[in-house]
Amino acid sequence: MNYLKRKTLEFQLNPPAVLAAGFLSLIIIGTILLSLPIASKNAQSIGFLDALFTASSAVCVTGLIVVNTAEHWSLFGQIVILILIQIGGLGIMTMATSVALIMGKKIRLKERLAIKEQLNQETIGGLVKLTKYVIFITFAIEFIGALLLSVKFIPIYGRTKGIWFSIFHSISAFCNAGFDILGNSIAPFVGDIWINIILCSLIILGGLGFAVYIDVYNQKRFKKLNIHSKFVLSMTGLLLLIGTVFFFLIEYNNPFTLEKLNTVEKITSSFFQSTVTRTAGFNSVSISSIKDTSAFLMIMLMFIGGSPASTAGGIKTTTFGTLILTTFSTIKGEKDVGVFNRRIGENVINKALAIIIIGLTWIITVSFILTITEQAVFLDVLFETTSAFATVGLTRGITPSLSIVGKILITITMYIGRVGALTMAFAFGRRRKHKKYREAEGNIIVG
Repeated sequence: MNYLKRKTLEFQLNPPAVLAAGFLSLIIIGTILLSLPIASKNAQSIGFLDALFTASSAVCVTGLIVVNTAEHWSLFGQIVILILIQIGGLGIMTMATSVALIMGKKIRLKERLAIKEQLNQETIGGLVKLTKYVIFITFAIEFIGALLLSVKFIPIYGRTKGIWFSIFHSISAFCNAGFDILGNSIAPFVGDIWINIILCSLIILGGLGFAVYIDVYNQKRFKKLNIHSKFVLSMTGLLLLIGTVFFFLIEYNNPFTLEKLNTVEKITSSFFQSTVTRTAGFNSVSISSIKDTSAFLMIMLMFIGGSPASTAGGIKTTTFGTLILTTFSTIKGEKDVGVFNRRIGENVINKALAIIIIGLTWIITVSFILTITEQAVFLDVLFETTSAFATVGLTRGITPSLSIVGKILITITMYIGRVGALTMAFAFGRRRKHKKYREAEGNIIVG
């Protein structure tokens, strides 16, 4: 009994394990609910595996689907999916803490440690206040987004359906989930600047990270922002620009994507696709019809993803940026890696390297297995796996036809991508105690 208590306490004081278990518990609950006949329009259970896949995709705010969300799921099923998206986007501990605060319960140390891990904070000070900010900001942005979308949706779909569509897609966009109930994602609105800009704004805001909002609100000016906020905003802007320009140039004459659109619509669609590719699985053009060059570009953008402590996935913009800066510093023979007149710590560089290596290893391994189990070309398989790991949700059309093994592997990949590869390693890997000494330095020839 003492052993059991000790192990339970160790688990409770292991924030990565608590987060991993929290997401897994929510996926299980979602699977049970989506397995019910009432969740489907045909009043028949979709089956455990497909319900598990859909619940995982919703909780992990991915957007990969085995059945069309609009055509298969009933209103009950769509509401369940939306709730899973909201909780999964905000994070298990954020939602749990908000419920505890409403009920007047005290937030204990173990909960504060888990929140600290989830929001990527350095200390546990002010976490409850930060959580309140996160909840308020999220609901405020989603409410405004729903109002703006309703301007277009209500005249088209009527008051009731238009309001429901506005709420669903506002939450799905801000949480970077990519689920839609229009039936064909945003393709019907490929040339609608209003819809495209609103959704892009929600997705970008959701992918920046809550710490950045607060810093921007407090400081107002870019020069006064902390180094993290400057880095996130700079990397986000650069990646959006690169994605937009290259997608526009590559797909300009593609008769299946941009060729039939006018110049403004081509630019709008290119910006939209650049925005959603790094984090949210909406699409305004047929992804299965894009050129292989665009598909490879998207794979790279998906792998990078959004920013830390946000609703987005991927290795994160700051991780990618840190490795790029480290590479340039090494080439120039500089001892330190700097950005915005500040030095990046060695521990940050090591963590960034670990995240990238773990992510690449998992994607390559799963893609290798899927080339054996699935009837699909390698590029489509790599695209699917990267999309799942980065919790993006874009597909080249192979998701519905995945084998049982394929669905299981993609489900696990979505889960690892949402929780975080490094967090999973910390959660279930045995940590060795720090040595009280350092070995003598040895020289290994590399390069």
